[in-house]
Amino acid sequence: MKKIICGVDVSKARLDACIMPGSTFRSFDNTAAGIAELAAFCQQHHVELVVMEATGGYERRAFLRLWELGQPCAVTNALHVRRYAEAMGALEKTDRIDAAMIARFAQAKDLRPTPLPSQMQQRIKALVARLRQVTDDLTVQKQRCSSLLDNAEMLASINEVIALLKRQSRTLEGEIGSMIDDDPMWAHLADTFRTIKGVADRTVAWLMADLPEIGTYSNKAIAKLVGVAPIANDSGKRRGKRPVRGGRAGVRSILFLVAATAARYDKSLGEFRARLVAAGKEKMVIRIALARKLLVRLNAKARDARATYANAT
Repeated sequence: MKKIICGVDVSKARLDACIMPGSTFRSFDNTAAGIAELAAFCQQHHVELVVMEATGGYERRAFLRLWELGQPCAVTNALHVRRYAEAMGALEKTDRIDAAMIARFAQAKDLRPTPLPSQMQQRIKALVARLRQVTDDLTVQKQRCSSLLDNAEMLASINEVIALLKRQSRTLEGEIGSMIDDDPMWAHLADTFRTIKGVADRTVAWLMADLPEIGTYSNKAIAKLVGVAPIANDSGKRRGKRPVRGGRAGVRSILFLVAATAARYDKSLGEFRARLVAAGKEKMVIRIALARKLLVRLNAKARDARATYANAT
């Protein structure tokens, strides 16, 4: 028997919900009151799982609040849903159709609830996201300085902004560091990660915030989750290039930077890169391979650290 699933198409202002089986449709405001109405609507129809797409953050409030109200939820990939809809012949796109397709996709995939992150996990993720924004803003302001060397008035204005951003960056780094130090498990993982040369505080913060699964997945699974696992592209006798696709862009970008630095100090990583260069591999292929090797090493260290911590407690 199929599970009763409510697909929710999320926008900034609206939550369009469709319950399957039955195609029961209703629309709600994307507000606290609207989410409460959605929860009551789901309970009335004995919904077992609410499924919504990742929409850049608009889904976050509904996801968290529905869980708090006792309604299991899952977040799925919007591209996967759209491709499923096209495969089913649904080329039209409206909020109502999208909500129905999300529910049907969830049934076809037999989706499971996405675990509710802890309050600490939510906070460190928000802090790291803000630190990333501040860092990007600092880069932009410094670039503007280089083009205004002969304009003292504008330089003074930009330098004020840079000083403010630097203060915010230090404050955010301090708060993130305190959070990690105050949690015994996180502190143990952080110390373990820093044993690899090139892995500094920001890398640790990115991993804690954006990859909490590290150390709990297999090496292949964690590489696919991040998006550094080559995807087979063969047919018959043809052996196509194996691209990487999807994954968590924030983690991937920091791994690219850290892996390049670590390869300067770590003999095995340096030799691995040298072999790839000697084999004539493309630069991007080398970057991805180094990032994956570093991720696998971090994952193995995290797995050992979790086991050691569990045995000690």
